[in-house]
Amino acid sequence: MKTIGLDEAGRGCVLGPLVVGAYCVEEPNIARVKEAGATDSKRLSAKKRESLIAPLGALGEARLIEITPAQIDTGNLNDLELAAFVDHILHFRPDRVVIDAPVHPNGIPNFTAKLLAALDYVPELVIENKADLNYPSCGAASIFAKVRRDSHITPLNAGSGYPSDPVTRAWLLGFIQRKEPFPSAVRTRWGTIAKLQQQSLF
Repeated sequence: MKTIGLDEAGRGCVLGPLVVGAYCVEEPNIARVKEAGATDSKRLSAKKRESLIAPLGALGEARLIEITPAQIDTGNLNDLELAAFVDHILHFRPDRVVIDAPVHPNGIPNFTAKLLAALDYVPELVIENKADLNYPSCGAASIFAKVRRDSHITPLNAGSGYPSDPVTRAWLLGFIQRKEPFPSAVRTRWGTIAKLQQQSLF
């Protein structure tokens, strides 16, 4: 029996891509994936996440889809993420799919219906909030996605990329005050940008 976990990194950020990760593993290896340390990537340090790439890669197969800031600015984030989930599922065609739900619990039935409508077969589905914490395959997907996303964000020296991060906000404000165009890493349609532009007028 083949299982894939699906999770993303960077959904709420104002900088960098949304990385949608998949991790495919055969049922007998799931316990070993957990023993290796697969869990919610946010609970691990950057160094620990990076150290898990090789052992997890030996136990299953990771696959990543990057959704660029430009795609996010011109599209619908929910639709883009759903399409990435579908792409991963149809690539691996697993028996079981575990997804860290990108919606509020009340929105899971509607999300599930949209997902099934886009597939040409019906796998067993587990769609839950905090699935990356509770299911090793999903935790592994979370780790691979986060490491890839960090590889884009760290070189910017702009903090975490989240709107609440004062380092990120100061980095963005610098471009506005210098009247320089934003780099391609910036999601310019995010409300954070409009607020910072307004702030710079005072």
